[in-house]
Amino acid sequence: MTPVAVEPLPQGKQGIEIVAVDEHFVVVDKPSGLLSVPGRGPDKQDCLSAHVQAEFPEALVVHRLDMETSGLMVFARGINAQRTISRAFEQRAVSKYYEAVTYGLMTDDTGTINLPLICDWPNRPRQMVDHTIGKAAITHFTVLARDVLTRRTRVGLTPVTGRSHQLRVHLASLGHAIIGDSLYAKAPPAAGERLMLHAAQLGFPHPVSGVLCEFASTIPF
Repeated sequence: MTPVAVEPLPQGKQGIEIVAVDEHFVVVDKPSGLLSVPGRGPDKQDCLSAHVQAEFPEALVVHRLDMETSGLMVFARGINAQRTISRAFEQRAVSKYYEAVTYGLMTDDTGTINLPLICDWPNRPRQMVDHTIGKAAITHFTVLARDVLTRRTRVGLTPVTGRSHQLRVHLASLGHAIIGDSLYAKAPPAAGERLMLHAAQLGFPHPVSGVLCEFASTIPF
């Protein structure tokens, strides 16, 4: 079945848009600043999953994006679809592509960052590189543009693994933290400055037919 584009959620938060939907999944474009799932406390209940489930009560979470990250997320419609799509993520049968803008001018045009990550427990939710007990984390990157005047770099990112804060920590480990990163940049973000990280492309096997479904989102920065 070919996914059909529909209008934004009628009762959704401004900036939430359904990219595609069929009987088995919903693909949504999440705005920056909105939680993917509810957090702890009554002040953290406004989230993307709640808005999606208001329109599709059977929608179930498959994966997450950081609150500050914008871009594509897929929700499964029903437990069988959730199991199948989740298995695709676990087996690395899902393609993900992000774009980011970083501080500084990156030297290499392309490369792979292979640094194991683990939660920095006393400073959670921060993550950190740990070569002893960290879990494998791999990110491929390609420089798309360098702005010499502002000393910023636009970079395309293809994560092989999906560790928490992986792209943010990996780029910061190179000395090129993402613009607007309140956790890993050396200086706090400027007033009103968002995290310049966007999940721009997402592809996964259809949970019933197995046909590859691919989606794209416009970069908002």
